[in-house]
Amino acid sequence: MKLSVLMAVYHKDKAEYFSKAIESISTIQTLKPDEIILVKDGEVPIDLEQEIDYWKSILGSQLIVISLDKNVGTARALNEGLKYCSGTYIAKMDSDDISSPERFQFQVEYLNKNQSIDVVGTWISEIDENDFIIKDEVRFPLTHQELYKFFGFRDPLANPTAMFRRSFFNKVAKYSDDVHLAEDTLLWFEGFKNQCQFANMPIIGLKFRRSTKAFYFRRANMKKSIGLLKYRLFKINPELGYGMRENVYAVLYFLMALSPSYVKKFLYRFLR
Repeated sequence: MKLSVLMAVYHKDKAEYFSKAIESISTIQTLKPDEIILVKDGEVPIDLEQEIDYWKSILGSQLIVISLDKNVGTARALNEGLKYCSGTYIAKMDSDDISSPERFQFQVEYLNKNQSIDVVGTWISEIDENDFIIKDEVRFPLTHQELYKFFGFRDPLANPTAMFRRSFFNKVAKYSDDVHLAEDTLLWFEGFKNQCQFANMPIIGLKFRRSTKAFYFRRANMKKSIGLLKYRLFKINPELGYGMRENVYAVLYFLMALSPSYVKKFLYRFLR
């Protein structure tokens, strides 16, 4: 069994967060990955470049850095990185989150024991810009059937916790950029459509960094919100057999995403 980790960085990523993220998936993991595929999506700031160089000096050939000449977006950057992943299992990681020390060990053991599962995620906790816990535990359903129903309303896995069996990408060719900034949702849609089997583990596998200021006081990207609503109503929901309830939820979520901060805070409690 060989384990690859896939991560991408771009010019808005912070060197401090990146350092914590890559440390969490390398030196402190109880089961260390065989390779970490890091895609630089275009030029990055000097401090981030220096941090990448530092970790390259520490990890050596374990860290494989792929440099793209220009920024192509998350979906295309991840697809480029997938070309270099040689592992039986491929773990996803974001450049500002922190994986728990036993995350990979638990997920690999789970996939070894459950051969029918193509992708497994975990529960998460949420942290702020200073690593303080915002929410102790965010739970997701555990079984494939539960996750299929759950996807009618929101994403079935916390994307940076996902560990894929290579067979997932044999069934689902790549990340899609059909909807701006919604590559995760589109990947899960293609997975369900192509009979991939999903699961989550009831462990906190990752600290998910959520900027409370950015989340509540920033209007959602209009292009993404409109694109995802259309994709939900005219592709995801009809093709996966979801009905009126899921359509209504998609519209409500769209309205929440574009709402002022005080409305968003109120609605988020009910739609989360």
